[in-house]
Amino acid sequence: MLELRPNCERCDKDLLPQSSEACICSFECTFCRDCAENVFSLICPNRGGDLVTRPTRATALLEKYPASTKRVTK
Repeated sequence: MLELRPNCERCDKDLLPQSSEACICSFECTFCRDCAENVFSLICPNRGGDLVTRPTRATALLEKYPASTKRVTK
């Protein structure tokens, strides 16, 4: 299950679990769309994989399976 990290690893922008502005790689490195597209050209700077739009989790399921609250920055 995806952690749904709460922030961009580069600029620390808040990313809500339902945000369409969150991008991730296959290792769940998380970036806002602005950093992913304009800084990293949709390539993860940590591991070199593609950055894609992070899936969202249904609101009803967020109660049972909450998003992570641990902030990650580099």
